[in-house]
Amino acid sequence: MARASVPFSRSICSWLLRKIHKSIGHPNIRLSLGREEAPPSTVADILATVRIADRRTLAALALSPEVGFGEGYSEGRIEVEGDLVRLLEAVLASMRDANTISWYSKLVSRWLDRAQANSLRGSVRNIRHHYDLTADFYKLWLDPQLVYTCAYFPESFSTLEQAQVAKMDHVCRKVWLQPGERVAEAGCGWGALALHMARHYGVKVRAFNISKEQIFIARERAKKEGLQHQVEFIEDDYRNISGSYDAFVSVGMLEHIGTQNYENLGQVIHRTIGDAGRGILHFIGRNFPHSFSPWIRKRIFPGACAPSLAQAMAVFEPFNFSVLDVENLRNHYTRTLELWLDRFERSWDDVVKLLGTETARAWRLYLAGSIAAFRVGNLQLFQVVFAGAKCQKIPWNRAHLYSERPIEEKDPEWIRAMS
Repeated sequence: MARASVPFSRSICSWLLRKIHKSIGHPNIRLSLGREEAPPSTVADILATVRIADRRTLAALALSPEVGFGEGYSEGRIEVEGDLVRLLEAVLASMRDANTISWYSKLVSRWLDRAQANSLRGSVRNIRHHYDLTADFYKLWLDPQLVYTCAYFPESFSTLEQAQVAKMDHVCRKVWLQPGERVAEAGCGWGALALHMARHYGVKVRAFNISKEQIFIARERAKKEGLQHQVEFIEDDYRNISGSYDAFVSVGMLEHIGTQNYENLGQVIHRTIGDAGRGILHFIGRNFPHSFSPWIRKRIFPGACAPSLAQAMAVFEPFNFSVLDVENLRNHYTRTLELWLDRFERSWDDVVKLLGTETARAWRLYLAGSIAAFRVGNLQLFQVVFAGAKCQKIPWNRAHLYSERPIEEKDPEWIRAMS
């Protein structure tokens, strides 16, 4: 059945184009529907042009520029002439300065808060929507170990593979892992960090995840690498973590649990590491509280939330955890995303074969939009190191973070100093 057209006259279309352009802060981009444009073609220094296919799409943009653009681009009813990332960067910067959010976007966000609540059942649904697409998809554009979190680039010329290994070492050093210790990992992805901790730092790891496909691949990899006796991958929610551990590690999970569950997470951490353990939370955040993109929550990341540091403190404060170190790796995530998008584009035909054109376009927009959000500072990447009040394994300085060797290869005197 053909979709009904929206009966707008040319004058109304022209007015709507101007209204939309104003609502997003007058960025130096052009909106175009047939012969109608805003700003007009006489305006110079335009970064890119958004070509709108029909009046129905124009109406959706007027209702909510973000959701309307996301859906229109995914479905091929909006095309971009020019660099997609630069266009999104210009729009995000101008929208932030204009400080405008449509009433419709606010309404969608409230509805998503209820529909995608991170309850035990809701979290399973949300996580599997994203991570259980198929590992073959992620293999097209991630590194061979399938590390799907911000990399750490010791040098600007580091490859993605080198930077992901460096990130895992950076995390391990921050929590001062020592041979024989027990580590709980919440949200382990395809298992790369858990296996890295076991192989290079001599610890025993219990890693929890509710993605069936990720857990299956992680277990197969542990067997293949002979680490199944050191690393146990458990298909379960973080709320059900049990046992006693020396350290708690979570990389890229806090964004998925919702601020209303932060104190519950702190309770889980406290019952696992007590007052003597230490840990790290690595997460996408913001400089101030703000709702997550409703389009990304609808299409890509249901249930997602990027907290401010003040909001994240709800994990630590009720349980007297001391925050020892905070690092912002925003520029590193920008670079990570740029490399991911480059690989994604080079694998475009294979992505389309796996997921179809509409989903492929949605993911292209998601990756490009994420680059833009980190470039303009709408998003940050925080690593927060914390410890219980009785923790004795706190070094004097940060020298251990920049060593070229894993902890177990260091001099015995250094290890004794850490004990």
